[in-house]
This record gives sequence, C-alpha cells and structure tokens, in this order.
Amino acid sequence: MFAIIKTGGKQYRVTEGDVIRVETLQTDPKQNFTFDQVLLIDNDGDLQIGKPTLSGATVEAEVITHDRAKKVIIFKKKKTTTYQRTQGHRQNFTEVRITSIKA
Repeated sequence: MFAIIKTGGKQYRVTEGDVIRVETLQTDPKQNFTFDQVLLIDNDGDLQIGKPTLSGATVEAEVITHDRAKKVIIFKKKKTTTYQRTQGHRQNFTEVRITSIKA
C-alpha cells in the first residue's frame, strides 16, 4: 500500500515506515502530524485517485527532527570582466516517519 501526498509544494510517494525529508513543518519533534492532501492511494491494485485530493484520506506521520541540508555553493563568474561571486545556501527541512495511511 502506498500513497502520494502533497506538502510544501512538492509531491511524495510514501509507504508505512518510510522516513522522508519535507519542507519545514511547524511541529515539535516527537509529535504526530497529519497530511490531509492525499492525491492517490494504491491498496494492492485498488487505485483511488483524487480530484485533486481524496476526501477523508489522511497520512499520519511522526516528526523525527528539524535540521538543515548540506551547503550548496553558488558560483558566478564572467571571464573578461573580473566578475565573480560566491554564495552558499542551506535549506531547512523536517524529517518525518510515516506511521499509517488511512483511506
């Protein structure tokens, strides 16, 4: 059984027990969180597709931690004008463990 959920402007394919990184959620660690924007559920061949979401379907998750990703270096250079800029970025994320999928 798997589901496709939408959070933070992105879509994720999840099954029970998965650990995924999503955009930052305003929830404390060790707390439960419910994703209510479920787009699709597949229960061993029984496919339910939402228009655009399934009403009454939820995905329960437990927040593990809040953290920041590895640094990404942005480097710009123009070869003839001695122009170069370096910038770094670390994206915030929340790590969650999927506990149950309810259709």
